[in-house]
Amino acid sequence: MAKRTTLHNSVLATLGRTYALQQEDLGDDARLSAKGMTFETESWKIPEVGHLCVMQMNAFFGLMRMETAIIAPTDVDFPLFNLDWVNAFGAETQIAELYDTQLIPWPDECHDAFEFVCTQYADLPDAPAKDPHWYDDILYPCSFHKKGRGLTERMSSAAQDYLAVYVELLASAPSCDSTEKAAKVQAFAEKLFEEGGPAVNQVTKLFGKQTAKRLVLQHMYGTRLSK
Repeated sequence: MAKRTTLHNSVLATLGRTYALQQEDLGDDARLSAKGMTFETESWKIPEVGHLCVMQMNAFFGLMRMETAIIAPTDVDFPLFNLDWVNAFGAETQIAELYDTQLIPWPDECHDAFEFVCTQYADLPDAPAKDPHWYDDILYPCSFHKKGRGLTERMSSAAQDYLAVYVELLASAPSCDSTEKAAKVQAFAEKLFEEGGPAVNQVTKLFGKQTAKRLVLQHMYGTRLSK
């Protein structure tokens, strides 16, 4: 059977080699269940960097599983990072997305480092194109969105290599005005919640708007709850 390193394990191991992660208490929000779907969420403060969240979802007795890892830098001027994996009845999707939440333009060499990873996994089939999204203008083209069957180990390797590059570059990211940087992450999280999407809509439907908003803004992206 093909082996896969979970995002939870790979993200914690990779970041943990450099940062003393400080886990946060999410109370009852750490595990939410309804109608056969279970969401388990953990978050950490990354000292002198920002916020980390890892969420795992299980549904249909394990036939549908999802993992999401989010790194939201607020103390250094670096892109927001979403790493997602979905297995729906045997079809796997692996996503690595970098969002422009910086205060100053990103150096070309940073783009090149991620483009190199994408080139190494160009054999993986791209996911079908979807309708335009509100965040397309700030999504870096060196992101990737792959989908297929029987590619478990290759997709897992792509995610780990992409994550390794991100954490390596993160260590040399320039410091910045944390209040101004946090405001950009806040704006992203609020827009994501307002615009909705499959995951946000599902959580809202299952647990209500107040819980969903707390989950997305506070736990996933480490921002304040808007009124």
